[in-house]
Amino acid sequence: MLAKQRGLSFVLFLLWAVIAVLVSIGGMKLIPAYMQYEQVKNMFIAIANDPDLKKGSRGDILMAFTKRASVDNITAINAEDIDIIKDNERLILSASYVYKVPLLGNVSLCLDFSPSSAN
Repeated sequence: MLAKQRGLSFVLFLLWAVIAVLVSIGGMKLIPAYMQYEQVKNMFIAIANDPDLKKGSRGDILMAFTKRASVDNITAINAEDIDIIKDNERLILSASYVYKVPLLGNVSLCLDFSPSSAN
């Protein structure tokens, strides 16, 4: 008698391989968006904790962001998009923006980010 074979067929293996490759490519396209979000968030925290900027004007804060953004190559957000709140001696910077990641052809993924120095 012949024993029944177990395992993946070649077609099923190829299907799983294609799915794994597509998920990997999608993940690699998302990494820059999340890295830029973390850069913006860390930049907001650094600016909010700077003792000179806590007492500075709105223009000084926006200029500090613009300089840091040009060094870190931040392109997802501009200085005009930043909301600045001065609460007692605390400075809170926040923003909200959408990052579009092109996947295939005319299919894109929209990611909503809201970095803040309050967290």
